[in-house]
Amino acid sequence: MELVNGACFALTLAAALGAGVIGGVFFAFSSFVMKALARLPDAHGMTAMQAVNVTVLNRSFLGTFLGTGVVCVLTAIAAVLRWHEPGAGLLLAGSVLYLAGTLGVTVLFNVPRNEALAVVEPEDPNGAALWAGYVESWTFWNHVRTGASIGAAAAFTLALCA
Repeated sequence: MELVNGACFALTLAAALGAGVIGGVFFAFSSFVMKALARLPDAHGMTAMQAVNVTVLNRSFLGTFLGTGVVCVLTAIAAVLRWHEPGAGLLLAGSVLYLAGTLGVTVLFNVPRNEALAVVEPEDPNGAALWAGYVESWTFWNHVRTGASIGAAAAFTLALCA
């Protein structure tokens, strides 16, 4: 039983840290990165965001982003299997917040906008309108995933205290 408790503790700690790190990245974009890019001339803002969207596809970010998703799946399973134990509801809530609110929102809302932006030439005459719409909608969905990530980190942290 001690090994199971240790493994569950390690999963929960990894989930809390991963969700917190990702929430921090998203918070930075919501609080100042997108605002800074929107202040640039449209073509420059678009070019910078296109570069960010390519550069973010790296081992450290994707490893943390997707790795936390894997840990959340395992944590959700542990929560269901140990439902009678204190903190199980918090583990499940944190897992659902991260999987649906962070990964799900990214796949369904942010990535499609990134893909649409990737094919636009910054000097395109329609670029300014596309960029303005992109900044507004992408940032809205980023706020959602920021809240979900931070909420997940909080739920996992509280579960560690239960």
